[in-house]
Amino acid sequence: MSINAETEKRWYVIHTYSGYENKVKVNLERKVHSMGMESEIFKIVVPLENEIEKKNGKEKVVSHKVFPGYVLVEMIVSDRSWYVVRNTPGVTGFVGSGTKPIPLTDGEVKKILGSCGEDGAVSATVSIDVEIGESVHINSGAFENFAATVTEIDYNKSKVKVIVDMFGRETTVEVGFDQIEKI
Repeated sequence: MSINAETEKRWYVIHTYSGYENKVKVNLERKVHSMGMESEIFKIVVPLENEIEKKNGKEKVVSHKVFPGYVLVEMIVSDRSWYVVRNTPGVTGFVGSGTKPIPLTDGEVKKILGSCGEDGAVSATVSIDVEIGESVHINSGAFENFAATVTEIDYNKSKVKVIVDMFGRETTVEVGFDQIEKI
């Protein structure tokens, strides 16, 4: 099998066994170092997303894989580099047609890695353990100590719209994730 050697480094996606992404990264980094492939295989990234989960009033940062079962590799494709990556334990193949890996476009790389740090961690997003329709207690702000019902959750803004009963009327109020507690 012969692969037309690329002359420039590009980003490629390799498919792995589910749950083996980090092992593949470590094994491939070891192989690159031990075989002196640093001039052909440059970076190996498992994109992660850090999520701040709020449960029982406590915040905890949890990392989730952005693309489970996939690892990104920046490399120059040659017969040797293809062989090293393809024969790393846990790797099932490159994403592409047949035996020819297809590189990510510059736009795709920018979108995926632009929001990632060098370690592949994406900026944190916040999540809460409430759902639409659930009752909550507002614990701070202008509506402190009010009971409310969740009507909308906006993860991008870390805000929740709730209905509170004020003076016998239902009023919609927007509060931050950190201002509510599940009842």
